[in-house]
Amino acid sequence: MKKVNLKILLIGLISGFLNGLFGSGGGTIVVPALVFLLGVDDYKAHATAISVILPLSIVSTIIYYTHKSIHLNIALFVAFGGVIGSFIGSKLLNKIPINILRKIFGSLIIFAAIRMMIK
Repeated sequence: MKKVNLKILLIGLISGFLNGLFGSGGGTIVVPALVFLLGVDDYKAHATAISVILPLSIVSTIIYYTHKSIHLNIALFVAFGGVIGSFIGSKLLNKIPINILRKIFGSLIIFAAIRMMIK
């Protein structure tokens, strides 16, 4: 197997593991890995990460649902808002300069990390 394919598989394995464990991994792992390890353009890395999140989330959702770990009424409302937000965000992605996009993305990850450590 080629070295690049092995890297891609490893990125998928790590992001899938983190998605299953923490409910996160698609964007937080895949985007930086694609950009900094594989040299993928930022816009394409974000778009690719979104396409990766769907299968990861489906598998995790099935397992969580079978273990009765999902608050279905909350999930449905969040998903509805998420669909609307996703539409807006994906329309805006290519309109935001890369340096601003990186700062926003990095700031959100740092903010979330700090909140999780403080809580």
